[in-house]
Amino acid sequence: MFDFRQLRYFLAVAEELSFTRAAQRLHISQPPLSQQIQALEQSLGVRLFDRDKRNVALTEPGRVLLEQARQLLAKAEETRTQVAQAAAGFSGQLRLAYTVSVSFHPALPQSLLRFGRHAPKVQVQLHEMYTEPQFAALLAGHIDVGFVRDEPRHETDARELQLEVIDREPLLLALPSGHPLADRASLQLGEVAGEGFVIQPRELAATLYDRLVQLAAKADFHPRVCQQAQQLNGLIALVAAGMGLALVPASMQAVRLAGVSYVPLEDPDAYLLLAVASRGDNRSPALTQFLDTVREAKLAMGL
Repeated sequence: MFDFRQLRYFLAVAEELSFTRAAQRLHISQPPLSQQIQALEQSLGVRLFDRDKRNVALTEPGRVLLEQARQLLAKAEETRTQVAQAAAGFSGQLRLAYTVSVSFHPALPQSLLRFGRHAPKVQVQLHEMYTEPQFAALLAGHIDVGFVRDEPRHETDARELQLEVIDREPLLLALPSGHPLADRASLQLGEVAGEGFVIQPRELAATLYDRLVQLAAKADFHPRVCQQAQQLNGLIALVAAGMGLALVPASMQAVRLAGVSYVPLEDPDAYLLLAVASRGDNRSPALTQFLDTVREAKLAMGL
């Protein structure tokens, strides 16, 4: 059977209709070119050229092979390009997960926008997922990268995963606009120790729930839970309805709901981690390109 080198040699002779010019075009001497054409004819069992000392002409089988050779070589070049793009991380797929709260932080849309421009042929599959399930999905190989809100809780998981911190996002207290403290520039959490809080269930959002309990413990109280909501934006709606106060990341200020005020807390521990997590042994070129893009977005945002 023939190989791609023989097809390229054949194509040069067929287009030039001259062994001399074809050899010059291929930057080789004429004898090896003639030998390869003869080997190709023997392999196919047909004569591809009618030739004498002055003229070279394609036979009918040669004309058929010319059309097929052009298609085969074009497809081979396309395949080579696609393989090179995949190796460089410019094609393929990337399975990405993010928590609900991250969708309000500029790091997610900015990273996706930049990556879409940088590697438009990479198919990005998005999954909304809480932090702990993300760690499990990463370890199981179900996703490639995740925007998470906490570090792994288990030492074995931490050894297998790598985290790159994007932001330590301040936590704010969301209060009804008519609350006596709603106009304060900042406040201490202990000032609302006797009031009710609206929260997400811990089984859904352990990071934010635990941070509220930790900050309240520093202020010598345990938060009294009045209502629960499945999503962060649901908490804001409950605050607007006067059902209680809520601890939320600063990016939630993007939810401009009437009747809600956001006040910073005077506590250096009042922040929520934002990081990208991936498996340490994941050598996906698309993942490498995406992590580079996240770093660029972080710098551009001044984080």
